[in-house]
Amino acid sequence: MNLEQAIRAQDLEKVITILTRDPSCIDEKTQDHIPLCLYAAQAGGFPIVKYLVEYSRASMNTVDEENRNMLHYAAMTGDVSLNRYLVERVGMDITSGDRNLVTPYQIAWENGHKELLAYYEKQVGTPYEKMYHNPIRTGMFPDPSIVRVGEDYYMVNSSFIFFPCIPVSHSKDLIHWEIIGHAITNPAWAHLDELEGGRGYWAPDISYDDGTFYITATYRLNDTGTVYRKQIVVSSDKPEGPYSEPSIIDEDGIDPSIFHEDGRHYMLLNRGARIFELDGDCKRQITEASLLYYGSQKRAPEGPHLLKKDGYYYLFLAEGGTGLGHRITVARSRTLMGNYEPCPYNPIMRQTDERAGLQRCGHGKPVCTKDGKWYMVYLCGRTIGKGYTILGRETALDPIIWTPDGWPIVNDLKGPSVLQVPPMQTMTAAESGVPSEGNGRAAAGVLPAAAQFFQNGLPKDFMTPRPPERDGIRFQNGNLMLKASAYPLSTIQAKNILVRRQSAFCFIAEAEFVAPVLSEGQEAGITCYYDENTWVCFFLSRNQETYFLQVREHIGRETIDHAVEKLDDLTGRRLLLGVDTEYLERSFYYKTAGENVKTVERLSDVYYLCDEGISMGKRFTGAMVGMYGYAKEESLFIEFTNFRYRER
Repeated sequence: MNLEQAIRAQDLEKVITILTRDPSCIDEKTQDHIPLCLYAAQAGGFPIVKYLVEYSRASMNTVDEENRNMLHYAAMTGDVSLNRYLVERVGMDITSGDRNLVTPYQIAWENGHKELLAYYEKQVGTPYEKMYHNPIRTGMFPDPSIVRVGEDYYMVNSSFIFFPCIPVSHSKDLIHWEIIGHAITNPAWAHLDELEGGRGYWAPDISYDDGTFYITATYRLNDTGTVYRKQIVVSSDKPEGPYSEPSIIDEDGIDPSIFHEDGRHYMLLNRGARIFELDGDCKRQITEASLLYYGSQKRAPEGPHLLKKDGYYYLFLAEGGTGLGHRITVARSRTLMGNYEPCPYNPIMRQTDERAGLQRCGHGKPVCTKDGKWYMVYLCGRTIGKGYTILGRETALDPIIWTPDGWPIVNDLKGPSVLQVPPMQTMTAAESGVPSEGNGRAAAGVLPAAAQFFQNGLPKDFMTPRPPERDGIRFQNGNLMLKASAYPLSTIQAKNILVRRQSAFCFIAEAEFVAPVLSEGQEAGITCYYDENTWVCFFLSRNQETYFLQVREHIGRETIDHAVEKLDDLTGRRLLLGVDTEYLERSFYYKTAGENVKTVERLSDVYYLCDEGISMGKRFTGAMVGMYGYAKEESLFIEFTNFRYRER
């Protein structure tokens, strides 16, 4: 009998004998590649686990290939005594997440272990159903900035070359968010037409002072001139807008924020944190920039935010670059202009476990609730495959506590949380008055039905790469009329590509349209889009007298055409095109009236719709899905009757 067999038989004496003879065999794995010490928590029972913890050389940091620890396996059993021992004596965390962000709490809930759930709830203080998951905003919501006005919270995120620019979102409870407007909605003010993917509007900040909301952001140009970066400021008396025409601040740097104090206004910029004063309406720079502080780690210090509290100015910075080393640090000073001393607990937020499900955590801004609780919103990224952040950088939320010596630390310095007690424990999504758009695993998103969807116009989470043409998106008889572009998807001149964020690794998206009369080479269909350099599309086209469906990939400078599905002339009939996505695999299918669904192509490794997919240009955004058309030199409108997106 080997150790695995002894554990399975729950034979403690045999386990002791085997480990006494060969202590190193505890480091072995089962045939299913489960470390034996973890397997013991699932199959061996409490006495064996207790022996392994206290007498064997088993490491309590051991995890399996999915980054699950011993408590994950113990949660599967429902054994309260075993779980209590691991939590209270070994110090394991009920809310620790594996690579897929599954926690022991979730496992107990999914398996219906009522007694164990009661114990977990007592330890955590909140039932599983009322906990919130990170990220709170799924899909491309990077570089969050937040402000509270009364009982309402407002957030902005980077939008890059997507239009409308810089989404403004609202929440009542910090968990459930809804886009209510944008900082730039006038195409003439956007100045995006010539910009490459990944440029545009970076790292915005929202602030409020004396009845006015201010949004500032970096306007990042192409690398073709001598000026690469400028700052813009817009303002409005309403958080949803409309906002003023952008004022340009010609100061180089990125990640601006505005700090208001006693009727004066200051802008902060990287590198490190530089500061200069703005005029009374924040439209003009009136002093030279000077360096406040360069940071704690001193690698890529950016994203500065100032907070004044209890006689100190607290300066928060993002450092370490936007990859695995990303972090948040803080320094403080008794005076605005310093000197600033670094926090002894820095970094106050960083993911140190490179196998964890939440990575690249940083770029945060604090906010105080009405009842005096403190929280930090910050960006994070979830990876699949070989480290691909397909969904882009997302927004997470964790509590801040203030130490006795007056320093803010995030989530007790444990790094990002996966499962967390909500700020307002008694408030549900319905009570918050905001749809659960932001917390994808709490409520999967399903877009409204066709008539409601199009008669009410487009939901505010739809956007286009660069502004659409004046007549590019319009509505007729409750349907969407999308003008096909004169340029292909692989160019920055392509117009009217109507997309929304991919907010889950597994989803289904379907577009239904009336098949138009097509000239040779014209296209009407759907696209999974990152930028002009990387996309995949599924389209109806025509070659001489033959109509066909085809899937096409574009990866950098390579275009790959896949198998063709020939069709009868469908002109005037409805055609449904769909994509079913399971992590990196995407299946493309279609359906015509009265016919069954038929799959045309299955791609097994769509890895390139992410920052890490290829090395070409600035890659900071995230995967999108939506509708497009290509008309060449002719005029073509495509009548879309429905679009559905559903997370799985």
